[in-house]
Amino acid sequence: MSLRSIAFTLLLMSSSVFAAARQDAAAIQKAVEDFLRSESAGLPGRVELQVSAIDPRLLLPDCAQLQPFTPAGSRLWGRTSVGVRCLGATPWTIYLPVQIQVTGSYLVAARTLIQGQTLGQDDFVFRVGDLTQLPQGVLVVPAQAIGKVMANSIASGEPLRQDMVRAPMILQSNQPVKIISRGQGFVVSGEGRALSNASDGQTVQVRTLAGQVIAGIVRPGPLVEVTF
Repeated sequence: MSLRSIAFTLLLMSSSVFAAARQDAAAIQKAVEDFLRSESAGLPGRVELQVSAIDPRLLLPDCAQLQPFTPAGSRLWGRTSVGVRCLGATPWTIYLPVQIQVTGSYLVAARTLIQGQTLGQDDFVFRVGDLTQLPQGVLVVPAQAIGKVMANSIASGEPLRQDMVRAPMILQSNQPVKIISRGQGFVVSGEGRALSNASDGQTVQVRTLAGQVIAGIVRPGPLVEVTF
């Protein structure tokens, strides 16, 4: 066999080995799709996923263990990307553009709502749309709105968001309040006066009858819980 024939045979052999060792693009896409289905299972609505095709010119070594992941600073919502890294002997990482559409119900103002208004069932209605195209924090269930107070005024038809509503004030400045102090092995109650307005779950400062200023968490009653 001539040297030219040997060289040609070796070239064919190396090409076939390289082709056999090339990563299957379909396996990468399937790993990403499985990852997205798992991670989006708890989203509030009907989820539709679309994974962009891998560039056929991309040549990656075959990998026995693919690990999809969410890149730092991004979330699985709307147009985003998913990373895939190879944990095998020849590590590599790629990123695939994906689109996650979530069709579901959300709350919009049934009429003009004014600042300070306490929301009831008749103050909002449901609409259906792609939640990923709406402002972040849009309300999706009535319990997120009923009994809450509008932090600002909005027009009819505007989506309700978490930053638009707040819990009602249950403690007023200078109001007498019961203080419950808890620590390891003890519970002590006392009296004091609030130094500011506060709603359930907020931290407030209270002046005790002895003149000491302490901070605690407001609870219905109202009372203030202090933990040591």
